[in-house]
Amino acid sequence: MTDDPRSAAAPGPRGDNRPTATPVRRGSLNIVVRTGTMAPVTRLSLDVVARRAGLHPALVRRFVALGLVDATRDSAGRLWFEPTAPATLARIQRLRAGLPLNYASLGLVMDLLDRISELEAALRRSNAGSRSDESWI
Repeated sequence: MTDDPRSAAAPGPRGDNRPTATPVRRGSLNIVVRTGTMAPVTRLSLDVVARRAGLHPALVRRFVALGLVDATRDSAGRLWFEPTAPATLARIQRLRAGLPLNYASLGLVMDLLDRISELEAALRRSNAGSRSDESWI
């Protein structure tokens, strides 16, 4: 069995694109590999997020504790993240490299940047609405 994501689009053993699940044993972990058409990913594990962001899982846990990244815990206590978490972690790392601030202060900076983006989007929407009402001479 391959971990190549390109093989996920191949037709299943039934000749259609319905997904099939095949258990694969990797060390002490049981991994289910799906082939065929994959459903959209709704959440990511800590290891996947850390790997995609190029960070150690302990640092990702620290960001969760500081409130910089949102995560939920399942009944076993494992952290689960939204698919946008790696991009958020990359943003944190870029801000940390560019600003002489600690991680806790970056939370405030990120909140302010998000608020600025929201205000700019609202301004663009209101300007677009007023332009469509104007008549040009």
